[in-house]
Amino acid sequence: MSDTIRRALVSVSDKTGLVEFGKFLADKGVEILSTGGSARALSDAGVPVKEVSSHTGFPEIMDGRVKTLHPKIHGGILARRDLKTHTDAMAEHDIAPIDLVVVNLYPFEATLTSGADYDTCVENIDIGGPGMVRAAAKNHGFVTIVTDPDDYTLVQEEMTANAGATTNETRRKLAATAYSHTARYDSMISNWLQGECGVDFPRETSLGGKLKQSLRYGENPHQVAAVYKSIDARPGVVTAQQLQGKELSYNNLNDTDAAFELVSEFDAPTIAIIKHANPCGVATADNLSDAYKAALACDPTSAFGGIIATNKTMDAATATQVADLFAEVVIAPAIDDDAKAIFAAKKNLRVLVTGEMPNPTDAGMTMKTISGGFLLQGRDNGRITADDLKVVTKRQPTEQEIADMIFAFRVGKHVKSNAIVYAKNGAIVGIGAGQMSRVDSSRIAAWKSKEAAETAGLSQAGTIGSVVSSDAFFPFADGLLAAAEAGATAVIQPGGSMRDDEVIAAADEAGLAMVYTGMRHFRH
Repeated sequence: MSDTIRRALVSVSDKTGLVEFGKFLADKGVEILSTGGSARALSDAGVPVKEVSSHTGFPEIMDGRVKTLHPKIHGGILARRDLKTHTDAMAEHDIAPIDLVVVNLYPFEATLTSGADYDTCVENIDIGGPGMVRAAAKNHGFVTIVTDPDDYTLVQEEMTANAGATTNETRRKLAATAYSHTARYDSMISNWLQGECGVDFPRETSLGGKLKQSLRYGENPHQVAAVYKSIDARPGVVTAQQLQGKELSYNNLNDTDAAFELVSEFDAPTIAIIKHANPCGVATADNLSDAYKAALACDPTSAFGGIIATNKTMDAATATQVADLFAEVVIAPAIDDDAKAIFAAKKNLRVLVTGEMPNPTDAGMTMKTISGGFLLQGRDNGRITADDLKVVTKRQPTEQEIADMIFAFRVGKHVKSNAIVYAKNGAIVGIGAGQMSRVDSSRIAAWKSKEAAETAGLSQAGTIGSVVSSDAFFPFADGLLAAAEAGATAVIQPGGSMRDDEVIAAADEAGLAMVYTGMRHFRH
């Protein structure tokens, strides 16, 4: 079934392509009803327009809050053309059918992200727009609804091919798009207002996102996937500009996000190398080049095909080293021209620039889906400083050990649990991730460190003289003793085990310094 479009209502905030579309409609003999800025834009371009107030016989009132909320508008949109009771009502009340509704909503998102005050945000909550959109979408058997300028071309093509009509299949698809548009809009308003009221977990909640990119597949080729941008998108992989390289995959996006969030934890020049969402090398230094060398030394084997992130401008010296390694992605807040030229020679390397760093202490929510629902929790923005540490052993840690422990504990926050991290002189020298037993994480980290040292031709593993961090308490002394056997001299952990006294005694016997943080950093 197709229906010829004879009358259109046009009222848009986003005026991209509006004049061209309006001219097309006018050339097809479509009467255009419009309001405000849309009417002015069309009229100024020579497109015949009839003001809505002229059509309804009722003026705009209350500073424009009431203009399209009128039976001649909603009746014209909602009337079913195949029901005599509807057509009779239209005739009795002089209601003309509206066959096309072109509406997108007040710029609430742009207003909110601009930092506008509360009252300004409220004034940018659209009422009439969502009403018209939802009405047209409900009556898509007869009415075409367009909420996105990207769909103007589709409507033009259909009207051209069908003597001014659109097909039912297209109207149904546009209706689905319209409901997604209003749902996302309402979710933005709801989430903002709940936040203004200090409510973290309302009785009902919704998530809104805008499609950024359909992906070739998900974690595996048989899975479909896409990436969406949320209104409160943190600076990172979703907001980044891709300068070169192949299309980002699902796994690239996930791993790059993990890498960039990790380096955001530090102020000094820092490099993180990520593989399968876990770091395989992290280091801070006076400059990026030295940080990269130290990060790569942690586990050069695993670094192959990894993700490289930095918190400072990528320079030529560092880019030259990175170019020697096969990497999937490089992400940085900025990349200088010399570094860009170096990366340009590696055409498949994906290079991303974000322009800024995310704030690791920002509040916010993270989500994980589970069968039948999803989990929401506050972002892990907890941070430990030297003042938070409680020394629980006889030996006091040195200043260098304290600095390395804080560094290791902060990195461990980004390692899958059970997480054991060894660090020395501002560089991670061993990582044990995702093991069911904490002692196994300790041993794996030590073994990887020894293997990296042997590969580099060094006489001893990097864990000799290092500090060790655990994301949660040691339930038994065995994990701590494994770290001591690997050469660690100091330990940082949350504390809180039923066997804390046993673990402290083991640390004292081994001559270790140990501090408690009182804060856990599980990451699943």
